[in-house]
Amino acid sequence: MIEETIRHERSAYGASPWDIRERMALLLWQVLWPTLCGWTPKPFNGWRVFLLRRFGMKIGQKCFVHSRARIQKPWNVEMADGACVGDRANLYSLGRIYLGAECIVAQEAYLCTGTHSREQPGWPLVTAPIRVGRRAFVGARAFVLPGVHIGEETTVGACAVVTRDVPPRCVVVGNPARLKETKTVSSNNEANA
Repeated sequence: MIEETIRHERSAYGASPWDIRERMALLLWQVLWPTLCGWTPKPFNGWRVFLLRRFGMKIGQKCFVHSRARIQKPWNVEMADGACVGDRANLYSLGRIYLGAECIVAQEAYLCTGTHSREQPGWPLVTAPIRVGRRAFVGARAFVLPGVHIGEETTVGACAVVTRDVPPRCVVVGNPARLKETKTVSSNNEANA
């Protein structure tokens, strides 16, 4: 479903790795989102979801995207049913981002799918997908690096820096993020008890 690490070659140092069509789509998106959505109140979520879908974002039912969320390339993002992107959250989607059902990306969290290869001349762009599992919570101002998969029902604490995959049903905190605790019962079992 989600591709692996991709190195984006450029024609010359400083040149964009994107073709002209991609750059034009980015330009249009960067004008339309703040103009048509950046000022809208929460009840206008349906309008924001409509526009995101027109730009290729795959969005399930009952999803929420805050008006001040920043999404670099909506066509690289998929949100499952009930997923939520909070105030000023940044989905830097140069590569694919998948948000599982009912997961939450809290305010000012940053999911970054792009970096640069320092080993190569010209430091070419390298992208790797990010996957946030079902009912996971990415806390305020947390930073998730390229290629990271966050397990279902996992909590990433506020301001944590997630540099590697996180298993399901645990809590990670700190910089770099480290395991704080493991949840012994899934949320679904708790809800049915």
